[in-house]
Amino acid sequence: MTAPSHAAPSHSATSIPDPFDPAAEFDRQVRTLVERGYPEASGLGDKKFAALLAPLRDTAVTMKDAAHAPDAGRVGFVLVVTREVLPVQETMPRTTLDGGRLPGFVDRSYEPGALERFVATKETELPDLKAYLLVGAERGEEFCGAVPSDAMATVTERGRTLLTIEEGIALITHFPQVLVKNKCFSLGGSRSGDRRVPAVWISQKAPKLGWCWQGNPHTWLGMASASGRRAAPPRS
Repeated sequence: MTAPSHAAPSHSATSIPDPFDPAAEFDRQVRTLVERGYPEASGLGDKKFAALLAPLRDTAVTMKDAAHAPDAGRVGFVLVVTREVLPVQETMPRTTLDGGRLPGFVDRSYEPGALERFVATKETELPDLKAYLLVGAERGEEFCGAVPSDAMATVTERGRTLLTIEEGIALITHFPQVLVKNKCFSLGGSRSGDRRVPAVWISQKAPKLGWCWQGNPHTWLGMASASGRRAAPPRS
């Protein structure tokens, strides 16, 4: 698989509307996915890919009061396209660091077939198997240095939800400025039944999807979470 030559979007694609305009933000995120080659790579083509995402716009426009400060690691909503549409091995290379051009990659510590076993936990209720909005996402740097299993328990106690691998990739795809040195994050919403917790951090000047043991703290690795997930409104 070859990463798209247009891995880094233009400045206009990464600029964030100010004040926060959820309709404009949704449209920006759709453009980002198109620029990253999602329609072609998924096999859907432009029209079918647009039709998949279009119903979510009505959900997005209701989020005018969402807390949105990407530079501080908090975003109002994130447009998530799951592995049912495009596998992780295809989406991760379509990420970059903020201002970077090197494509993200999956760490070799994932043995063959491992990524397929890292799926959303039972507690992580996905509203749609293909595309939805992740709401109130935070990279969770307050948990840097905490034991991952303790951080996950705290997130759950607060009534928040842990991010899946696809959601973490979506977050840094749409908001590359969220992934910065010493403020990287784990993705406890995807597990494989063992002690490994997926995480994204910076390696070789690019985003890397790896994993860490649930009992091993890292000073540079927090725990990402969100307030919830929302699907498109039901069709009348």
